[in-house]
Amino acid sequence: MDPYSFIRPILFRFAPENAHHLSLDSLSFLHRHQLLSPFIHQPSSVPTNLCGLQLDNPVGLAAGLDKDGKYIDALAALGFGFLEIGTVTPRPQAGNPLPRMFRLTKSKAIINRMGFNNDGVEACIKRVEASSFYQEGGILGLNIGKNATTPIEEAHTDYVIGLRSVYPYASYITINISSPNTKNLRQLQSNNQLYFLLEQISIEREKLIQQFGKRTPIFLKIAPDLNLEEIDTIAQYIEQFQIDALIATNTTISRDKIAGEKQQAEAGGLSGEPLSELSNKIIKQFHHLLHGKIPIIGVGGIMTGTDALEKKLAGANVIQLYSGLIYRGPHLIQECISAMDPN
Repeated sequence: MDPYSFIRPILFRFAPENAHHLSLDSLSFLHRHQLLSPFIHQPSSVPTNLCGLQLDNPVGLAAGLDKDGKYIDALAALGFGFLEIGTVTPRPQAGNPLPRMFRLTKSKAIINRMGFNNDGVEACIKRVEASSFYQEGGILGLNIGKNATTPIEEAHTDYVIGLRSVYPYASYITINISSPNTKNLRQLQSNNQLYFLLEQISIEREKLIQQFGKRTPIFLKIAPDLNLEEIDTIAQYIEQFQIDALIATNTTISRDKIAGEKQQAEAGGLSGEPLSELSNKIIKQFHHLLHGKIPIIGVGGIMTGTDALEKKLAGANVIQLYSGLIYRGPHLIQECISAMDPN
């Protein structure tokens, strides 16, 4: 019997954000006291290459679960092939007012409007440096965004600061322009603004390559709510500015799949099972436009191993979990690895 099947009903008695903190704090406690092993089975090794990074397996943790890098070692102990921390911003910020996370159990979904709540990039980096996972060479992505108070016209300055700050420490860096919970952020996916942003990031990256003597991969995280023209433009810019990989997708603002849920009118990004089909569609479109040359990290609605395989068949090279982990628990990691492993 999976231990999480006993734990989940208890966690789901708490408000979602409280359950989030309780579960991560409990995980950290068990890990620190070497009590975690009875609750998990170490996933099998399926060596996977992602942009020159050697992963133990193709299943990663999506950004958002550990925004500040407070739980790196405990989460790594669950057996992920790679972790992504963040989103972090140059300055600390509280995020949006409570309540800002809603659990839609019937739909196996979550709505959140957290708003990039984090302690700031400097605090995150200190935690990264202190983690055993980082010190032992684990694959750790750092996801960066802009502060809510930074005008959208000046967003590039925050991304450049974030890029400069995390560059020496990150296995890869994700540019998050797709959260629906920071005002106007998704405007950065539009033609002119995206061109300017990626141009500034490219210029800064060249400086950092010279300074540190290494080329850290840069990934772009996009929304699932893009039209065909936007998809085509983004695909062109990914190639033009040598973005190393695409993360598809962030949460959706669509409510088509949760009609009838009493919380469907809550503002924020929808994740979980209702996102799966929309995410797969975006992956297929980008895989076609990029001719399979640019790796795609599939994320959104992976609740079973079958969902993971569907992401792979759509064109994803590796996947990331978040909401599925909350609904299914750590054993979902191995389930997804087994489903994706051709052997």
